[in-house]
Amino acid sequence: MTGRHAGRTAIVTGASRGIGLAIAQQLVTEGARVVITARNKDTLDEAVEQLGGPQHALAVAGKADDPAHQDDAIQQALRSFGRVDFLVNNTGINPAYGPLVDLDLGLARKIVEVNCIAAVSWVQKVHRAWMREHGGAIVNVSSISSVRTAPGIGFYGASKAMLNSITELLAVELGPDIRVNGVAPAVVKTKFAIPLYDGREAEVVQAYPLGRLGEPEDIGTAVSFLLSDDAAWITGQTVPIDGGMSLTAGLE
Repeated sequence: MTGRHAGRTAIVTGASRGIGLAIAQQLVTEGARVVITARNKDTLDEAVEQLGGPQHALAVAGKADDPAHQDDAIQQALRSFGRVDFLVNNTGINPAYGPLVDLDLGLARKIVEVNCIAAVSWVQKVHRAWMREHGGAIVNVSSISSVRTAPGIGFYGASKAMLNSITELLAVELGPDIRVNGVAPAVVKTKFAIPLYDGREAEVVQAYPLGRLGEPEDIGTAVSFLLSDDAAWITGQTVPIDGGMSLTAGLE
């Protein structure tokens, strides 16, 4: 452990695997204690063991957009670790693929509910419970599709563009004691992103100047930096973490 986050506690949503788990792992490695959330209790319990056990991590199962679950996670963080210094809104869904003209509007509403409204709710609740009096730092996990057109996942990208705007507004409203930033990953090799590269990784990677797709750890280290005091003069930014892909033609 490097100790950069020693004595601090983070809530990381959607952290049973993939990017969320990598973020939690990096924070624990640097001295933080983490509360991780996701829907499946069994995978969360496995993640806690991977993170070093209950002295380092606590799992709270539930749906990210459920206000009762949000309250429960925050209260358990305060009871177990005494504070909530960091919040990472990592949970995101994309149950729809295809053109907007064919989009199921019920699914569209659910995407906005989970990707945007739930993120605001988490911030409101953490602010009231701890950060309003003690300060803190927040990172919202967006997507490069929020700033680059991504046919097929266009509404997901639109919801993440909304999240970017939310990040900027929260940074203005909550400063100077609370910093709010975001990261916008391109394709990262997770279960969530498999449809974007499965069976054609060699083709997809040609759009990346750094010559590879992302790994969850690439996002974990960036988020850890933005939460840390090393980023003390950074707020309201959504940082592309994309291997240079946004400098080229797009996702295809």
